[in-house]
Amino acid sequence: MSKAENKVTEIPKYDRAGLENVMKRRFIVVPSYQIYNGIAGLYDFGPIGCALKSNIEQYWKDHFILEENLLEISGTCITPEIVLKTSGHVDKFTDYAVKDIKNGQCFRADKLIKEWIETEKKKKNLSEEKIKELDSLYVNIDNFEEKEIDEIIEKYNIHSPDTGNQLSKSYKFNLMFETQIGPTGGCHGYLRPETAQSQFVNFKYLLDFNNNRIPFGSASIGLGFRNEIAPRSGLLRVREFTMAEIEYFVDPLKKEHNKFHLLKDLKLPLWSAKSQFNGEPINYNITLGEAVEKKIIDNETLGYFIGKTYLFLIGIGIKKDGIRFRQHKPKEMAHYASDCWDAEIETSYGWVEVAGHADRTCYDLSRHSECSKIELVASRLLKETKVVKGVKINLNKGIIFKNFTDKEKAKKLCEKLSNVNEEEKENLMIEFEKNGKIEVDVNGEKIILDKDKNEIKMERFEQNVHEEKYCPNVIEPSFGIGRIVYCVMEHCFKVRENDSRRTYFDFPPSIAPYKASILPLFEKDKYLDFIEPIRTILVQNGIPYKIDKVDTIGKRYARTDEIGIPFGITIDDTTLEDNTVTLREIDTMKQIRVPIQEIGNIIKNVSNRTEKWEDIVKRYPLFEFTRNGN
Repeated sequence: MSKAENKVTEIPKYDRAGLENVMKRRFIVVPSYQIYNGIAGLYDFGPIGCALKSNIEQYWKDHFILEENLLEISGTCITPEIVLKTSGHVDKFTDYAVKDIKNGQCFRADKLIKEWIETEKKKKNLSEEKIKELDSLYVNIDNFEEKEIDEIIEKYNIHSPDTGNQLSKSYKFNLMFETQIGPTGGCHGYLRPETAQSQFVNFKYLLDFNNNRIPFGSASIGLGFRNEIAPRSGLLRVREFTMAEIEYFVDPLKKEHNKFHLLKDLKLPLWSAKSQFNGEPINYNITLGEAVEKKIIDNETLGYFIGKTYLFLIGIGIKKDGIRFRQHKPKEMAHYASDCWDAEIETSYGWVEVAGHADRTCYDLSRHSECSKIELVASRLLKETKVVKGVKINLNKGIIFKNFTDKEKAKKLCEKLSNVNEEEKENLMIEFEKNGKIEVDVNGEKIILDKDKNEIKMERFEQNVHEEKYCPNVIEPSFGIGRIVYCVMEHCFKVRENDSRRTYFDFPPSIAPYKASILPLFEKDKYLDFIEPIRTILVQNGIPYKIDKVDTIGKRYARTDEIGIPFGITIDDTTLEDNTVTLREIDTMKQIRVPIQEIGNIIKNVSNRTEKWEDIVKRYPLFEFTRNGN
């Protein structure tokens, strides 16, 4: 094979049309229920897509759960309303929508305006001032609310992109799917918008499992649901998707990370909120250590996981120059976050968010503690013992329930007094010491508990305390697996330089759907007899494979290249003589001759990242393919 034939061209800016053709033709990803015309925002993964997605998830597990010793849990998709009301999703998990006033077609307002800006900027003879105006609008659109969105649509005379009809005023639309739990309708719920809440409500169990030590992290991979207003852009905006989320619990006074020093010198493409406001470019020359020291990134733990995400994305095949980390602007920040950075990947659709990194503070645990009346706290040892004064309330529940005819009222009274804070206890104690009784408000009704009726006792106490309780803060890296899968496909999609019809995926072997293809040179028994022993070796080494026996060897190489199989094992005439096969690598198309018994270890080691192909090539003789196969 000549050097010219060996050359490849990496597509400079992502060939969406070519990729989508392969995705559909080779059943990688297709719209769901297509024979019934499908539903927007729902997709099915075929054998290749399913394996690719599964391998990326496993890479994520190894990179985060295994390396960071995280505690993996699995929660339910159906979530009671009270949980999501407490978390803020019922009230705040919304996007702004607008409608075509004639046909009722809905659009997500911010995406509609962004798409209009992109179209507008393609017009010729735009002044520099106009371009700056549009760029500023594009960057800040996420900060706008109803009034500002309506003003923009009116100012620029933006209409429905499909019909040219006028648009309605913008309005909030809650993105959660509602459901009824059980037949009576008495229990309302939602399909979960995130896996995080299962981790928060199980915090007590997780803390106990970790021997009550902070910091630690939990993780979940599972389905999330989002009732998108107008799903478009393929896998980038869907209604059902796989999420991979980490909740890393830290002491709010100690947000350092014990492994931060390993990544502090890593340079990342950071685009801070300040730079966005000032129209400044991405900073490519700042290290994680400098970013944390200058408080561009709030703390070490947040910075550490941003660095881990960068390495994860590169490891699964995303190009370095196609990654950036964008900080949320104040109005864009989620209701629970104090700092947030999105990992964004450049695609044919523009820059796409694939992972968020948020410091959620103590919002979730404190809200669930408050609403469930279950204490979700950790403890820290004090440097010195301190004396704590307090008030103890002793309720004689037997007497109380005997004296009250309304048992429900008695129950609510006892619940309220068992959950009063220290300040409220002190006020009640002052009243008790003065009058021998206390007055308690229960749903607007004043109820008196009397010492002389033996209903209540209150006493002051002092005790030595060696530790204090606190509500942990949470650092959350959250990943959209479907978006990452699509971005990996775009970034790994290539075409042979001398034949534009020959495309292939340059997947890292660790995530490739199939690691090897078994290719007998001819469909004759003497070649086919070697398939089973080779297949057995691959299976024993945990290597997924595909057997292809039909057509010329060149067409079969092209077929297996097209679905990203990194290694081709060819059974040829020499195999019949000495039990060796050729091993072909997809990107360079170099072939080496290898004993059959060594095939499994070679492919396994490259796939597990313990050896590089470049090093293996040095150990074995190169094979030069000729017309007669010699």
